[in-house]
Amino acid sequence: MKLTKQDIANLDRVTRLKIINAVTGVKPANLIATVGKNGTTNVAIFSSVVHLGSNPPLLGFIMRPQGDVSSDTYQNIMTSKTYTINHIHPEFVKRGHYTSAKFDTEISEFERCNLTEEYLANFKAPFVKESTFKMGLKFQQEIKIELNKTSLIIGEIEHLIIPEKAINEQSDINLEDSNTVGISGLNSYYSLKKIADHPYARESETPQF
Repeated sequence: MKLTKQDIANLDRVTRLKIINAVTGVKPANLIATVGKNGTTNVAIFSSVVHLGSNPPLLGFIMRPQGDVSSDTYQNIMTSKTYTINHIHPEFVKRGHYTSAKFDTEISEFERCNLTEEYLANFKAPFVKESTFKMGLKFQQEIKIELNKTSLIIGEIEHLIIPEKAINEQSDINLEDSNTVGISGLNSYYSLKKIADHPYARESETPQF
């Protein structure tokens, strides 16, 4: 298949969504959890979480255009300034997937999708108890992307929970051992398998290929 810019524009909405969402390859599958000012919790699946820097430890994710009615995730982050990012594992892929449904604001996806809230002292946003690899973040900045009216939401990691079996003495994290799941497109999920380890790349040590 070969598609030009015009071919892509001519695709029906669902076909275009499926193709363009998948062309980057497997992405991290995460549940972002928040709490509203009325105390109702929210959790939703995102595949756009990216590393932005380690000092300070910053992560970003893309928020869809908000339109006339903002999403619960966006409203809750702007209000509470805290949120959590939780890896998805095979045991609750299906439950995690259905958090993408459009539920009314007063309905908690935790309850509706049979996921469990978990809290740390002095941190307002809930974690997903079923996840063993999770982060608590404080909102730092929103960068609006005028090209398509999306936003890059940037947060700083304040709490980091990593399963002991997934990190070695050299501080290398093995996502296969953490049982982390990847996602492609809108609804395809993948298990991750580690295939190689290589040293830090230096020009003087680059082998002849």
